Amino acid sequence: MGRPRDERHKDLFRPALDQIIDMGHPLVRLAGEIDWGFLDGRFSAVCRPGPGQPGLPTRLVAGLFILKHMHNLSDEVLCARWLENPYFQFFCGEESFCHKLPFDRSSLTRWRQRLGEEELLALLQESLAVAHKTKAISTPDLERVVVDTSVQPKAIAHPTDARLTHRALVKLVALARRHGVPLRQSYLRLAKRAAIMVGRYTHAHQFKRARRQLKFLRIRLGRVIRDIRRKIEGDAELRRRFGPLLDRAMRVRSQDHRQRGPKIYSLHAPEVECIGKGKAAAPYEFGCKVTIATSATAPKGGQFVLHAQALHGNPYDGHTLGPAIAAVERLTGVEARRIHVDKGYRGHNHPHKFRVWISGQVRRVTATIRREMRRRAAVEPVIGHLKAEHRMGRNYLKGRDGDRINAVLAAAGYNFRLLLRWLAWLLRAIIRALKLSPFQLLPT
Repeated sequence: MGRPRDERHKDLFRPALDQIIDMGHPLVRLAGEIDWGFLDGRFSAVCRPGPGQPGLPTRLVAGLFILKHMHNLSDEVLCARWLENPYFQFFCGEESFCHKLPFDRSSLTRWRQRLGEEELLALLQESLAVAHKTKAISTPDLERVVVDTSVQPKAIAHPTDARLTHRALVKLVALARRHGVPLRQSYLRLAKRAAIMVGRYTHAHQFKRARRQLKFLRIRLGRVIRDIRRKIEGDAELRRRFGPLLDRAMRVRSQDHRQRGPKIYSLHAPEVECIGKGKAAAPYEFGCKVTIATSATAPKGGQFVLHAQALHGNPYDGHTLGPAIAAVERLTGVEARRIHVDKGYRGHNHPHKFRVWISGQVRRVTATIRREMRRRAAVEPVIGHLKAEHRMGRNYLKGRDGDRINAVLAAAGYNFRLLLRWLAWLLRAIIRALKLSPFQLLPT
């Protein structure tokens, strides 16, 4: 694919967007504040010059990612909204109103895979730059940081041994039929009834009967696995196609609910981890850990996210603090003077231990620091907004790369939404000031 180039221009036979929209709209003003050249330099770096059709304009791609996570839209809904919303089109750099999509929905998936987490961090960095430029956040706000971790759940069904065993059998039978591998018996009807009965017996606290039905399921899954292995023996192509699913099915068949260590919680997302955060309503969550950093002060524009990163392997919170603060300082260009964390960060690995203040700490605490320590809880509603309104509450992107990409895009969408609200407030403040008479503007 060739390097992206933006050759869009006004169409003589279509109305120009700047003639039919309100140029004072917050989305239009936000488009004027973003440094699209910076994003173009970062995004176009992944495309090498050479033969092939040029990629989509980078402003279009960046605008789509921002709008998607700013308004919590799926790819399909984003395409439909973009086609009917002139403000969305203007934000993405269109000159005239478009009646047909200039891109395909799958282009969003390919661009996410092509850019990755490193290049998409440019969106988060640009959101902080715009916030600083519009005075929504100041430099002293960046020197005092709150860091916390949460769980980014994956879009999977609640894992149980019976469900996973049944799904493994169904997927193996479907794959065998797709590739013309004859089986002695599929056990689909018997396995479905056994999976249903496991749930019924467990609900009735008849655990001996439930274990008997689960054993029935595992025996049938083992028969299908051995049958497929006999049939594909000697065929390298079929072994390559069946290999990953057979390995996962064997792990599902052999694992136990009391087993410690790595387990399979989803056949289509084997990277999912089980994380317990001590919540009464959700003792265990299935996804990956995410570290979030925000300001410990109260900036004028709101609590902006300074850093967001998905972490795999369920690391100890204290071991994530040093890399998180280093990433915050790279993004903002400001050294963190005071860092506030909860008690889960005891024994942290930050090199400047006297800059880290842990909840409940008594020594060396002044009145100013005590006031900032009470602000540590401000990160909790930020995490709630990221999950409820910016697609971090249920991650639909594939693989570990999808986990990391979704965390960064959710943080960028949250920041740009705060900027929209800040620009709208500034516009209202200017209008109120203009409505006042000159006598009312004089100080009393």
